[in-house]
Formats: sequence, C-alpha cells, structure tokens
Amino acid sequence: MKIAEAKKIAFVAPRYGQGGAEAVLAEAARGLQKRGYSVEILTTCAENHYTWENAYPQGVAIEDNISVRRFLTEVTTDGTHRERIGGRILNGEYVSISDQQLWVNDSVRCSGLWDYVKQNHDDYRCLIFAPYMFWTTFAVSQICPEKSIIMPCLHDEPPAYLELFKPMINEAKGIWFLTDPEAELAAKIFDLPQNNQVVGAGVDVPATYDVEAFRKKYSISQSYIFYAGRREWGKGWGDLTEAFRRVVAAGPSDLLLVTSGVGDMGVPDDMSHRVVDIGYVPEDDRNAAMAGALAYAQPSAMESFSRSIMEAWLAGTPVIANAKSNVVRWHVDRSQAGVCYRNIEEFAEAMLLLASNPTSAEKLAEPGRRYVLDNYQWDLVEDRMQASIEQWFPLSSVKINRVKEAVAK
Repeated sequence: MKIAEAKKIAFVAPRYGQGGAEAVLAEAARGLQKRGYSVEILTTCAENHYTWENAYPQGVAIEDNISVRRFLTEVTTDGTHRERIGGRILNGEYVSISDQQLWVNDSVRCSGLWDYVKQNHDDYRCLIFAPYMFWTTFAVSQICPEKSIIMPCLHDEPPAYLELFKPMINEAKGIWFLTDPEAELAAKIFDLPQNNQVVGAGVDVPATYDVEAFRKKYSISQSYIFYAGRREWGKGWGDLTEAFRRVVAAGPSDLLLVTSGVGDMGVPDDMSHRVVDIGYVPEDDRNAAMAGALAYAQPSAMESFSRSIMEAWLAGTPVIANAKSNVVRWHVDRSQAGVCYRNIEEFAEAMLLLASNPTSAEKLAEPGRRYVLDNYQWDLVEDRMQASIEQWFPLSSVKINRVKEAVAK
C-alpha cells in the first residue's frame, strides 16, 4: 500500500465551509493536510441549507488547496412527511421507526455521494462525518461504519433521542466530541463505541481588529449588542428580539442591536430603528464587529461548541448567554467571561446593566481571551485528531486489510 493512500482521509459534510459544524470540518481538513494527510472533502453542491438548491457545479475542484468533490442534491419530496412527523418529534410524542425513516428521508438526499462512498470507501483510511442529523451523515456513514468517525455536534433536543440514530453512533469506529457536556449527553443516550474522544474545535486568532473602519463602513456610532448567526427560532432569534424590545421600551439608552447572518429579521416596526442588519459580511468586518460590541449575545439553547462566543472572547467582548445551553453555560462558568440568563426578563436586564456600565463590561471580558488561547487553538485540536486517527486506524491493520482484499479478488 502506498503511503499516500495510507494517509488519505475524507471529511463528509452537507455543505463545505458554511455553518458551524461545516466550518469546523473545513478548518480541520486544512490543518490535517498540512500535517501530511491527503485530505478530500465530500459534499453536496448546495449553499443554502433552507432550499438545498444546487449552487455549485458537480465534480472536483481545488479550494484552499483542498480537493472538494461535490455531488448534486435531490429534493424529490414536498416535505409533507418531514413537517408532520417532525412536529410530533419536537412535541416528544412516540414516533415509530418507520415514521422516523420517512422523516429523515423526506428532505434533501444525495444519491451521487452515497454511490461514490459505496464504491470508493476502500480508498480512504477513514471518513469523518458531521453533523449527526443530516442525511449525508445518517445514510452515508453507515455504508462502512468501521471506517467512520462521527462528529455529531449533538444538542439536547428531541431528535437526538430517536432510535434511528443509535446504530449510526453506536456502530461507528470512533466519535469526536467538541466539549465535555456534549460527550456526557451522548453517553446518556447512546452505547458509545470505545473509541470516543473530546477533540474540541479550534478558533483562528485575528491579527487585528479595525473597529473604527467597521463603524465608519456601516455608519454605527452608538454602543451595540452584537449577534452573528442564523436568524431563526432554533437559534433563539425570537427571544433576542423580544428581550431587546424590552430594552428599547425601558427608556433613554440609545443601545443598538447589530446583527450579521442570514434569515428573516422579523423585527417589529416600533424597534426597527434600533436594529442594524449588516448582512453576511467578510471575516474582517465580523471580527471588528465583535471587538466593537458592548457584549455578544448567544441566545441559542442548542449548541455543541459555539464558535461565535470564542470569537467574542478573543476580541475582548463579554458574552450574554442562554443558561439552557449546557455547553455555553459550561464555557461561561469555566472562563468567567460572561453572564447567563434564565429567561427573557434576565436577558433584557443583562443588556441594560452592561449598557449602563461599559467599564464593567470590559472587565467581565478580560479572562475570555486567555480561556480561548489555552483551550481552543488549532494545533491542540489537530494533535488530538491526529492521535485518534493513528490509534483507531493503525497503518498495520490498513495494510493487512488491503492484502486480504487483493487475495480475495
């Protein structure tokens, strides 16, 4: 077996380089390639996770020195089963395994990706899949579970408890977790394979933060709370806008809510003048927005890592976070660089308190940067990823399996 083949690995994701989990995979892929692995991304042609429309050409392209192999998506159903059954799942009702299968298949699928892995999995030392709930992970990882590493990005949510996902997790060769609370949750739900490890995720450290240029570019002169992410109920956007509405109604503060990301704003007219949407912005602008903020709001209760709070702490900005997220609360407790709220009233009070005392906000943020630098740098994460690959997929066994396959043929 050639060394190049022995070091060939693939990352499989529903999209490439977009979204939280997908971005982590993309950065891990680049890092492991620099360490000598031959890395390939296997993904769909989609860009938008709402429509799953094919936005990129199918085939192989080189992006950031990584080979990206894209396959066409197929949305061949009207989503009726997914909506009907999904509502029952979210309500905590009993759902039969046949209905669970209808639910997971009544959305985007990618038969080209499935066929490719079915025919070519022997070419890879291992295949790394994320996140757990997508068809690209659920269906494709079970083709060759003995070569699959699952990075589930697990939340404490009703779909995580479905019987449907247990074989995918229980029978995988290995599991990568992003945080201790995620691993603890998984251990309660699944019969985890012996090979499981908290590898974490890395966060790039910006060289500079040009806050003045950012403010000038977007005409922002006032103090502001910043939120970056998808504007949807699952990320807590409704709670954020309701809490900020109470801030606006509370009185004289001219505090703004600045938001970057995608999704419908849905902001009431009586507070729209205090909400600034800067859209999907370049990385430098996003970093500067973090650094210039009075605080960063993380209203999501469903996080497996929360990269954005790490970016805020690197920028010297405190975090106001939803206490219902075990992961985010764990980060805040360990870093001591933020506050957690339990309801919308406390959310609004935290924003008003920091707005009235910006010096306290700066002091609150101080331990955050050291917390990120000590725990979530890519070299540390890649060390753990590389060690687990070498341990779980030793070259000796890979070579022996190839010899057996050659003899059998």
